[in-house]
Amino acid sequence: MGFRDLIADFKLQWGVHPDGHKSLTSERPIESMPLPERLVLPLAQHIGAPARPVVAPGERVLRGQRLAEPVGMVSSAVHAPTSGRIADIGDYPVPHPSGLAAAALVLLPDGLDEPVAFEPCEDPHSLEADEIARRVAAGGVVGLGGATFPAAVKLGLGKRNPVHTLLLNGGECEPYLSCDDRTMRERPQAVVDGARLMARALGAQAVVIGIERNKPAAIAAVQLAASGHPEVSVRALPVRYPMGSEKQLVAYLTGVEVPAGGLSAEVGVVVHNVGTAAEVSRVLRTGEPLTHRALTVSGAAISRPANLRVAIGTSVADIIAHCGGVRRDVARYVMGGPMMGMLLPGTDVPVVKGSSGVLSLTSEEAGGGSASACIRCARCAGVCPIGLQPFEMAARIRAGRAEAAVDLGLKDCIGCGSCAYTCPAKIPLSHYFSYAKGSLAAAERSRLKNESIKKLTAARSERLAREAREKAEAAARRKAEREAAKRRAAEAAAGEAAEERREVPQVSA
Repeated sequence: MGFRDLIADFKLQWGVHPDGHKSLTSERPIESMPLPERLVLPLAQHIGAPARPVVAPGERVLRGQRLAEPVGMVSSAVHAPTSGRIADIGDYPVPHPSGLAAAALVLLPDGLDEPVAFEPCEDPHSLEADEIARRVAAGGVVGLGGATFPAAVKLGLGKRNPVHTLLLNGGECEPYLSCDDRTMRERPQAVVDGARLMARALGAQAVVIGIERNKPAAIAAVQLAASGHPEVSVRALPVRYPMGSEKQLVAYLTGVEVPAGGLSAEVGVVVHNVGTAAEVSRVLRTGEPLTHRALTVSGAAISRPANLRVAIGTSVADIIAHCGGVRRDVARYVMGGPMMGMLLPGTDVPVVKGSSGVLSLTSEEAGGGSASACIRCARCAGVCPIGLQPFEMAARIRAGRAEAAVDLGLKDCIGCGSCAYTCPAKIPLSHYFSYAKGSLAAAERSRLKNESIKKLTAARSERLAREAREKAEAAARRKAEREAAKRRAAEAAAGEAAEERREVPQVSA
């Protein structure tokens, strides 16, 4: 730990230190889970538009075959984790706190695991930047740290802003999770290789891999893998939550702050997860798309905590059964980490690309309790990594003034949950903020929809008026043409009559 790190740590005034619970799984290597009898593959496993199915029910598919294609610039493809038959395409339960169903494909594995023909590359470092991004997009790679932003889109940020540094987030600051730790310890070469490939696509000259100090084995393994690449460095991070948040990571490792409402690429930095880097290396070298991922299964209620590599689409119920089921009453099922993870309504939901963990928490672990009145202690403000005033924002939201909370920085909130974790009154602050953001987003969608309807109505009225005008003009033209034709006919008849009169001989008396 250098002098620069000591100074940076001393300056940190935000964040919390939740109990890690990482010892439950940190020494358990990643094991491959057998395929279940059914896979449910949601069409929206990423930020952006849901993918569009390109297969039909009853169709047999092969491992790695594209089942759904991206829609628009920000979207990602979905591929078959194994060979089998598409049983259905419809609405099924997906990881969402509301428990609502969403569009998904149901794949029944046939046990043959027959693959399609892949497009491997022996030397992906010889590929041009655009080709790297194209292959990453074709592989359906998204951010595996939880944000699930399509990786290829982020690799294209270097075209809009000069990017000088790629940061890899190896902090894994969420309690219980250890799949990134195990990935760095078991596949450090893939992490470094993927980082170098992404840096090539971005045009970045430097790669910095940040790893929390409570992962010494991972730090040593990645440092060894990076030793032959001078552009790659490894930095130890403070053990503090949410150190893995993008803006906090950029500020700590580079000393540059990302402006409110801005992107890190605007200051020349792009952030990816270490798991994403390892997957990019695998996809480019083997040509096989993203169909499996590593995740942590933990919590005091689970019989056998583990780190697993599972097929995307595997249900939480199948994963828990593979780990021996539960041994105690479960108060809360969580997908991801306990701080920013998603509370699940049940276990009949599938693992998706962004699923980093499956937690079965007891009532002691889940905490909770009744909320009391705010005592204005301002602890929430002291730990907020963005420097917001959560107690003031919550007061306005409770009063039905979500717009006023926006003025205090609601849209800058990263939803880390540090405020709620430290609140002595047990006020669910982060839930207030998520609710307010959702309400404002819904109101904005409604406003845009109303504006669109108004525009369509105005366009329809204009179209009808134009059509009526055109019909009137056409009728006037036809009337004028008929009258002109009548005049011409009358003139022709008069001319013929005059001609006949000239031709009739005069009879003398």
